[in-house]
Amino acid sequence: MKILHFADLHLGVESHGITDPETGFSSRLTDILKALDQVVDYAVGEHFDLVLFCGDAYQRRDPSQTHQREFARRLKRLSTAGIPTVLVVGNHDLPNTVSRANSVEIFPTLGVDNIHVGSRPEVISITTPNGPVQVASLPWGRRSALMTREETKGLTPARVTEEVESRLAKAISDLASQLDPAFPSILAGHVFVSGARLGSEASMIVGRDPVVLPGNIALPQFDYIALGHIHRQQSLATDPPVCYSGSLARLDFSDEGLDKGFYLVELKPEARAGSRLIRPPSFITVETRRFTTVKTTIPSDDPEPTATVLAAIEAHRTQINDAIVRIEITVPEGRASLLQDNKILGACPNAHHVTICRHIVREPRSRMDITDAEQLTPIEALRVYLDRQSGLSLSRKQTLLRYGEALINETLSSSEATSP
Repeated sequence: MKILHFADLHLGVESHGITDPETGFSSRLTDILKALDQVVDYAVGEHFDLVLFCGDAYQRRDPSQTHQREFARRLKRLSTAGIPTVLVVGNHDLPNTVSRANSVEIFPTLGVDNIHVGSRPEVISITTPNGPVQVASLPWGRRSALMTREETKGLTPARVTEEVESRLAKAISDLASQLDPAFPSILAGHVFVSGARLGSEASMIVGRDPVVLPGNIALPQFDYIALGHIHRQQSLATDPPVCYSGSLARLDFSDEGLDKGFYLVELKPEARAGSRLIRPPSFITVETRRFTTVKTTIPSDDPEPTATVLAAIEAHRTQINDAIVRIEITVPEGRASLLQDNKILGACPNAHHVTICRHIVREPRSRMDITDAEQLTPIEALRVYLDRQSGLSLSRKQTLLRYGEALINETLSSSEATSP
């Protein structure tokens, strides 16, 4: 029995994108759809028995009609191929109020073949070409669904979160108790498990998410635990396996350098519980757009800081092509005005998108003793000031001093000529 596990599409993420002239879509939407096409092609081509999508199909609770259409097109291919697909509801799929439908609820409403939506904790029994399988769905546990207003009265936010965590642990235990040990069983959830390393979802989290302990989710009744919500691919346990597939595409610079893809899980249905896994789950990578950071530090006496940045860009030439690029420049305050953004951007003609980030280093300025300052002539004060500007070359200081002396003398002469 071959099972494919992926999660966290976030259709609608458009940061660092441009408009595709051929489709009118944001190029970031195209990036995510290309990654999703690779998943569907693999599942159909390799005749998978089951596909698990563990939440966050869309970036926003109210996705556009275009985003819904494109997601539905890919699901239709799985449905037409006879591959059962389970969609677990994630936190980005949920409406603001309990009474409203979630963003993936349309599929069971229309009766789309082979599409099952896990919008509440329940065991979904599915028939596959290689026999039945039980999928325990664990959608995102929002507070309003797990606790009534009366139950939360007088409780601090931290205490409410603790209560939600307790109820999530009980929900998992209840699901495990409903399973028939004669058949393969999988938990598919959208949840934050303690110990998981964060990825690009960290920028999307407001407040503190409810956390489930590994010991409360890695129960022996499950042959595999498929998870979504954390965007960094990782395995938290091996017996049974507890895996986050991560986001399917790179969403921001937190995903830079990380592989993206999905898990392949192979089970022997006729084996006894606890020994059905044929081999450890394998992570299959997909091709998706790179994020590349070019870092450079400008010395305080650098006469050509733009040339220094261009040299750093050239050293990353192969990583820049068709990538989303961030050029980070650490530059002394006195050198910042010499950077030429147009030349820097022009050095990345094959990049998909370029952002320049300047980190200005402001050196502490020591002040002259007021007694000494009162005894200095204007020209002497200018000379002392220029001597303390570490970001200026000697020739630059001499030029400024020469012009400064001329202006001061001209001012003094003019002042003397007009005095009574």
